[in-house]
Amino acid sequence: MNCKAAIITAVKVETDSVMCLYDNWEKVTFCGDAQEYYQASFSRNGKEYSLVTAQQNAMGMTAAAFLSAKIMSRFHPEYLIMCGIAAGLGPESEQMYGDVMIPDTVWNCSSGKFTVPKDPAISFGEVGFLPRPVSLSLDSSLLEIVKSLKGHCEFELNIGPMACGASVVANREFIEKRILSFMPGTIGLDMESYGVFYAAENAPDPKPKAIVIKGNAITPTQKNATSIRNSRPITAACSRNFCLRTS
Repeated sequence: MNCKAAIITAVKVETDSVMCLYDNWEKVTFCGDAQEYYQASFSRNGKEYSLVTAQQNAMGMTAAAFLSAKIMSRFHPEYLIMCGIAAGLGPESEQMYGDVMIPDTVWNCSSGKFTVPKDPAISFGEVGFLPRPVSLSLDSSLLEIVKSLKGHCEFELNIGPMACGASVVANREFIEKRILSFMPGTIGLDMESYGVFYAAENAPDPKPKAIVIKGNAITPTQKNATSIRNSRPITAACSRNFCLRTS
């Protein structure tokens, strides 16, 4: 059976949401591989397809790239999807809690050089930073499909660059100096998207088409960790439902 798509998640709340897509998941394991994979079947236009999902054993780009590589090697999906939650960085007037963020570009905002503060424009106290970001773009055919859905579906879609970093960021100064000042218009921030795109871009042919679909889990009115944590299942569901809408 043709593996139409593989969905990668980073944390349990994202995995739990994806598992609600179908009720016929079957656990798949491989000798010598501790990773647990789950596979479900579905029909589209009279044809049978399979869908695979797996959760990273750690957050971050490295884990995302490694799991992506294993899934591509074992299942050869046509599409590689990162589904879940992320921090929205857009203006309050343009981006709200629960919006679905789909990056047309993912860029590694952790790439750069720490130096003395007098050299670079970006500085944090006695530490300066020279950004050297690298980026990858969404497949043009997928981008056209996403753009055609904007304003014509039940989801509020945010399309634009997404920053990907090596750590969780809860500091507005950091976001303004290291992300928005370098790439204005960045819609979100996560820790895995660049790893997924990088793995797909550097896979042997036939390469899967990679796409990141994230629900905005943070709004300007959320001031504490509890409110953010409580919103995660809902925003994960927004991401999951859009994934189902476009499959």
